[in-house]
Amino acid sequence: MASKRKVRVAVIGCGVISDLHLRCFSRNADAEVVAVCDLVESRAVAASEKAPGARWSTDAAGVFAAADVDAVSICTDHASHAALACAALDAGKHVLCEKSLARCASDLSKMVSCAGRHPELVAAGVFQHRFEPLPRVLKGLVAGGAFGDILTATGSLHCFRSADYFRNDAWRGTKAGEGGSVLINQAIHYFDLLLWIAGGAEAAKAFGANIGHRGVIETEDTIGIALKMKSGAVGSFAATSASERKWASRLAFHGTKGSVVLENDKLGFLSFSDARAEKRVRAKIEKALDAAAKVFPAGKAYYGNGHQAQIDDFVKAVKTGGKPFVSFADAAETDAMVFAAYASAARRR
Repeated sequence: MASKRKVRVAVIGCGVISDLHLRCFSRNADAEVVAVCDLVESRAVAASEKAPGARWSTDAAGVFAAADVDAVSICTDHASHAALACAALDAGKHVLCEKSLARCASDLSKMVSCAGRHPELVAAGVFQHRFEPLPRVLKGLVAGGAFGDILTATGSLHCFRSADYFRNDAWRGTKAGEGGSVLINQAIHYFDLLLWIAGGAEAAKAFGANIGHRGVIETEDTIGIALKMKSGAVGSFAATSASERKWASRLAFHGTKGSVVLENDKLGFLSFSDARAEKRVRAKIEKALDAAAKVFPAGKAYYGNGHQAQIDDFVKAVKTGGKPFVSFADAAETDAMVFAAYASAARRR
């Protein structure tokens, strides 16, 4: 049975992405932000000013112990996710955690296990692009066999991050703080979409390198991955954060009946052996693109428009006792492939 009371939320971590979480929760009539928390006092104070009525704190444990907090939204560095999420769940709080769900495979296992011990609580991982109209339509088309048997599923992200970007946050580009670099951070959303739309992967082999950020970061700025998809298809993914292009994404699915390519979240190419089938699929994709254009734009352009929908989904799950669209276990499938790729790349150095 749904609760009539608003879901009282605490945002943990008041860095860049927290602004978007604060705005999205403020737009949900069934939620209210009652607390914000950051280890840096000035950040916490600044965040509280963006959430009228919310108190600020530098003590996450105190926030988790508060009786007036129902749920927490974790927006901290990767390395702190596991400890914070498990502490919150053990304190009886519902949890929404930003990507990457975990920094390493052992932390990922702890988070999924902890969520499993608390089936009464909502534990959701942020993969907001799964909520956007085009990826959802495309997943349905692929799963429904519109493209026939998928032969290849490929993706890439080329972007640029400056040396200052890494130096301004000491955890970025480190094994201990971030777990990696371009794959686990900038590219993870497109890697997730590739896997999710194609039905998942069961193995990854990778090569990684630090080419453009030598002396700045200790992890990869460029990586290439070969994937064995669960469907039997062959997959691949490549990413770099040292490109001259600021942001360029690509996803391509080629099947026995048809092919589709998305360029920068738009339709780049569509081809079918059957003209009528192509017309039907094109109409569905164009309808999804039209719907996407009407979604509330939030945050940086490359965040997409899915955060509001995911936060709305999280709040609804908390209020109704339902399941989130992207649970910890769901998000962990992508994270597991990230860590498999990193392990493979480490063996090839």
